[in-house]
Amino acid sequence: MDIDETGAVTLSADMLAGRFGWSPATLRTMMQRGLVASQVERGEGEHHGSWRLSVRCGNRRWRAVVGPDGSIADQQLDFVPLPRKQPVP
Repeated sequence: MDIDETGAVTLSADMLAGRFGWSPATLRTMMQRGLVASQVERGEGEHHGSWRLSVRCGNRRWRAVVGPDGSIADQQLDFVPLPRKQPVP
């Protein structure tokens, strides 16, 4: 995992796929289908220097808190409801 000075986070496909229990090829397929979304939040105040990462793939979400040294301090994988499609007017 790499975090640059602007806060951009790069995760390896091997590492992230492993968190979901998938092969890197499965993760890439999900990315190509637009089923992967991510969010990065920079810690403030007492959490300055840490990051919270959330990656959603289909109905699964992996969340991690990353310390200033880039190590994962806490992580969890959970299942979340799929977004409801809006009816076409």
